Parts: sequence; C-alpha cells; structure tokens
Amino acid sequence: MEYVTFDPKLHNTRKVATLIYDVDFRTFDRLFKSSKKAIDAIEKDLRKEECLKVVLDNGEMVGILMYYTSHTNHEFRLKHYKLFIVDFLDYFVLCDIKEGDFYLAEIAIDESMRSKGYGGRIIQDVLEYARKNNYKRVTLDADFRNARAKALYEKMGFKVFNKKSFLKRGMYNMEFKLS
Repeated sequence: MEYVTFDPKLHNTRKVATLIYDVDFRTFDRLFKSSKKAIDAIEKDLRKEECLKVVLDNGEMVGILMYYTSHTNHEFRLKHYKLFIVDFLDYFVLCDIKEGDFYLAEIAIDESMRSKGYGGRIIQDVLEYARKNNYKRVTLDADFRNARAKALYEKMGFKVFNKKSFLKRGMYNMEFKLS
C-alpha cells in the first residue's frame, strides 16, 4: 500500500470528503441534517494537508488516514461554522496528544473495500512507522457506539487508557505502547 499526501488538485475530493463524513456521520448528521450538506461542507473545506494521507492499493484509493503528533497538531482555522463545532466537540472527547505520541485521528476505508483487511494493514503500517521513528505510543479513539472498531483495535494490542464523553458523544481513548 502507498500513503500519499492528500492534494485536492490530484485526488477525488468528493470521495475523501465522504470518507471523512463516514468516520463521524452521527455528529455531521446532527449538525447538517443531511449527509449531502455535510459532505458538501467537508469537500469545500479540504485543502492540501501533510497529515491527511490518501491510501492507495495498486493505484486505487481504498481509504484515508489522518494523523497528528505533538509537532503536527491539528490547527484551528476559519471554516464552515458547523465544521468548527465538530472540532470543538472533538476537543472534549479525543485523546490528548503528548510528546512522543503518534495520534491516529482517522482511518476510513471506502465502503466497497471494507472487510478486506485494509484497516488492520493500515494500523500495522502505522505501528511500524511509529516504531522506526521512535514514538513512545500510538493513540486513537473508538466511539462508544462502534464496538467493531474497538474490538479490532483491542485485537491488535491497543488498550483503553481513558474514557471521555461530552453532550452524548463518547470515546474510548486507546493506546499501543511502543517502548
């Protein structure tokens, strides 16, 4: 698999926006009242970003990966006010990024490619990358309502180290210690 920095001039922005929407569709639907409006807003907000990778298999986009470290933390900027609300809500439930952390913010696999092992392969690649680059741990979040994702992460060795909830949203903050 290949991980390429997302570039709206090169990649299918609609597909990337849809994958971002899929990760947190409940929140987007609550704010936008329709998937189309949410995906439209996400697509308009997309820009080239080093921390957003398009995942390719034999040249075909199979998903996306978004990550942050203490040195590449998520930046707040002017955007659609409802997308700002999503960022605001995330602040209360997502992992805090500490020095030495590689935070796996989003993994999304195209619907037609799910259940083919891509999610697990991406996580294995992230763990290998983090080890090689001397990170102390890989962290991620699993929504309280997504038992399937949590089970996958636990199967791969992640452990819950914190639980956070805010306004009916909740996340298991999970970690994989590397050292």
